[in-house]
Amino acid sequence: MRVNWTLQAQRRLQKLHKYIAKDQPLNADHFIDRLTRYAATLGDNPQAWPRVPKYMREDLRYASFGEYRIIFLILLDRIDILAVRHTARLMPTRLRNL
Repeated sequence: MRVNWTLQAQRRLQKLHKYIAKDQPLNADHFIDRLTRYAATLGDNPQAWPRVPKYMREDLRYASFGEYRIIFLILLDRIDILAVRHTARLMPTRLRNL
């Protein structure tokens, strides 16, 4: 399945890159590159990943990457990455706030 980054997820990725680059500019590019390559594999077997406990929907899953969660939605023809969130952050009460 094709993996698609939503606009909101792309913005969060950019913010994460900017945050890391403040202290470690060389590592920021490397980290984001590894994270996006890892995310590209989520479409291989999306049902294998755990459901997001806060919502417990069959179509909403996450994958862990270091201290971050990649939250994605399984659609018929693609995977939409909704957010990349640090594990220390609580999940929002509404999905649209991911």
